[in-house]
Order: sequence, then C-alpha cells, then structure tokens
Amino acid sequence: MKKSWILLFSIAFYTLGILSFSPNSQSTIAAEELDKPAETVQKVNKKSSELDTKSTTHKRFEKEDKKPSASKDKEEKPETEVKRTVTVEATAYTAFCDGCSGKTSTGIDLRANPDKKVIAVDPDVIPLGSKVRVPGYGVAVAGDIGADIEGRRIDVFLPEKDEAFDFGRRDVQVEIIQS
Repeated sequence: MKKSWILLFSIAFYTLGILSFSPNSQSTIAAEELDKPAETVQKVNKKSSELDTKSTTHKRFEKEDKKPSASKDKEEKPETEVKRTVTVEATAYTAFCDGCSGKTSTGIDLRANPDKKVIAVDPDVIPLGSKVRVPGYGVAVAGDIGADIEGRRIDVFLPEKDEAFDFGRRDVQVEIIQS
C-alpha cells in the first residue's frame, strides 16, 4: 500500500513538473545523497525552494492572466442592449429570382450586396431601419417590406434560392436592439 502511494505521488509531482527523472534535472536526488541525512535534508529544502520560485514565476501563466476576454468586450457594447423582444414567424426570400428587382423598399441593392443581412418586416410591428437580432441568422437591419409580410412575420434575405427554401418557416424570438 505504501509503495502505491509513493508511486501515485511521484506521478502527480512528475506531471506537475515538480519532480523529474532526467539526470540533468535539479529535482533528481542521487542514491548517495540519501545516505547523508542532514545534508540531504538541506539540499532537498534548497531544491524545493528553487522549484517554488520557478513555478511561481513561470511565464506561461502570466500570459494567460493578461489575455483580455473577448466575450466581455462584446457584452459591454451599447448596441447589444435589447429594447424589445418579439416572437414572429420567419421565412426567407432571395433577390436572385425571376421577377425580383433586388432592391428593397428602403433602397438597399441586395444584388450588389449579397452578404448584407436584411429582413422584411411589417413596419407597424418592427420599425424600418431597426437593428434586429434573429436567432440562426444574426444581426440584421429591418430594410424591406413585403406584400405578404403583415403582423408578426418577417422574411430574412438569403443570397441563394436553395438557402431560402431550406430556411423554411419557423417561429423565432427576435430582439430589437436599435429602432
């Protein structure tokens, strides 16, 4: 039982870097040193204190502490403040279909800006020009209206026709972050 504890602690200390089995290591104690009890205790205490100072001044830990948290920066931005939450039925549309002009009612050219995040809304529910966070889509501008978009319905713009069909019809809770 005693040997298993010694083995367990040896493995733990080796893993933590406190104990090393290499001949050049400062924490390796030669067998001859074990025969000299008074000197060995002093050497072990000295080596132990050297290791303590090394482990507290390790540069890897300093770098980890100094890294700024990216999530804190995002949370502190004032534009992410939610003004109102609305549950809506969401569908998708594209500007690249037969008969589509590609221009929104607010003048955004979706064919020239296919990466732009735009949603069509009922202006009585979500004012035009509002920034809206749509789950699964991202932050978009309420920049269009549609003939079929009335009440609590939105239409998200997707550049590919297949993507728009794949989006389907779903209920989502959108956050109006700027109106």
